[in-house]
Amino acid sequence: MYKIVEKRYLTPSIFLMKIDAPRVAEAAQPGQFVIVITDELSERVPYTIAGLDLEAGTVDIVVQEVGPSSTKLGLLEAGDSIFDFAGPLGRPSDFMEMDIAELRKQRWLFVGGGVGVAPAYLQIKYFADNKIPFDVIVGAKSKDIIIYEDELRALTDNLYITTDDGSYGMKGMVTDMIQELVENQGIKYDHCVAIGPMVMMKFACLTTKKYEIPTTVSLNPIMVDGTGMCGACRVHVGDSTQFACVDGPEFDGHLVDFDLAMKRQRLYGDIEKKKGHAGECMCKKQKAKEEK
Repeated sequence: MYKIVEKRYLTPSIFLMKIDAPRVAEAAQPGQFVIVITDELSERVPYTIAGLDLEAGTVDIVVQEVGPSSTKLGLLEAGDSIFDFAGPLGRPSDFMEMDIAELRKQRWLFVGGGVGVAPAYLQIKYFADNKIPFDVIVGAKSKDIIIYEDELRALTDNLYITTDDGSYGMKGMVTDMIQELVENQGIKYDHCVAIGPMVMMKFACLTTKKYEIPTTVSLNPIMVDGTGMCGACRVHVGDSTQFACVDGPEFDGHLVDFDLAMKRQRLYGDIEKKKGHAGECMCKKQKAKEEK
């Protein structure tokens, strides 16, 4: 069992949990993920690591309540425990093997969409801690679902925010901001890291490819069991078929076949909706029972 040290909501449907898992914290690196099992009857769910505290021995995950598993996890509070917390899994970010002195000669762009801002934050903090030049773009549908703004502003002055509805920052998509920075401000980037919904990563990659900016994406959104056994996260990367959970979760975004990956995602849509409805009813009943 793994104790929840802290739980706080970042938006009405997105929450952060700090989990007491010192062995995971000690071994984890940016880019990796963990498998969370809420209780004995719950399914395995992968979450990219959003924060580490080696001194406290805690690991942060950020969860959006969208289905039965995430809704059930959301019923727990600080002081409760989850059944299992396995990790770190997956390959660390490629820049972890790069020479820091060489990285300091470059300028990187981080693009986070929605909940994807959370795992990007751990990578961004690594760059800030090592004084590596970088800019950050955060995109969301509206102001009320932007996360990690204060944390990012504490790390950099080069934070650019976009919202689909124009309620905050620049009105438009993250791709519009990439275009603004590269074409209008004349900034040259050596590499881009884009993490967020599949469709966002797809169009971010189409944009960076136009500007010949090598781009890394995280395919955590298509992972299921995290071991490569279910096959749900297989993806075409260039001429090869790979699995996001064991070969990634990070890949060269210019080689990923996003259309095929998103088509596979849609195959599970109806099943997830049915499970989500059933899980929501179950969780509401459980919560009402606890409140009595």
